[in-house]
Amino acid sequence: MNLYSSIWSLALLAGLATLAAEVRAQSGSLLNQSMVDQNGQVVAGTPLTLERTSFLYQPVPPEAQREVRPNDIITVLVDYRTVMNSDGMAQVRKTGNFNAALVEWLGFDGKDIFAAPQTRGDPTIGGQLNSNMRAQTQLDTADALIFRIAATVVDIRPNGNLVIEAHRRVTNNEEVWLQSLTGVVARQFVMPDRTVRSDHIAELTIDKREMGQVRDSMSRGWIGKWYGKYKPF
Repeated sequence: MNLYSSIWSLALLAGLATLAAEVRAQSGSLLNQSMVDQNGQVVAGTPLTLERTSFLYQPVPPEAQREVRPNDIITVLVDYRTVMNSDGMAQVRKTGNFNAALVEWLGFDGKDIFAAPQTRGDPTIGGQLNSNMRAQTQLDTADALIFRIAATVVDIRPNGNLVIEAHRRVTNNEEVWLQSLTGVVARQFVMPDRTVRSDHIAELTIDKREMGQVRDSMSRGWIGKWYGKYKPF
């Protein structure tokens, strides 16, 4: 190595040492934020929170932070669906044979009753009975009940479960819709927006009725109800 190269190497090392004294390393975290105090000194970064780091964060409304109390109102999301499939088959066969013979008979001459022999042979009778019955049934049913209703907290049990009750009546001219709901729900199933799903409600009772011209046009008469219940034929 010549003298010229040695001088350049020493100058480069001296420059790097000067820069190292003034340059600070960058933090490896892009989420770390430093704060500056009143004296202009940089202090440690603030702790990471969900509010500062998540793009989907939504603040909880003040009413959701308040504990549920009696007479508070929550919304019940009713989504009740059932599907039932039933197949059945019954078959009955019956065969019967019978034979009868009259071996003794009575005679009466006006004064006494006596045994009367059958001079032409004992009368007999014979028969056969065959019966066959076969029945096959198939039942497929599906129903759904979907609506939202506001319920009132009528009681809070010692273990924290909420007793709720809801009633709604809608009248449109001659049409009337009645909806009622009662049940018990655990506090942890009530979401922050004060809603609860119907499948989380115990002792659930739902009553939905319709009255008016539309209902009357679809309902059965009393003869149809009697025939459907007793089926005489």
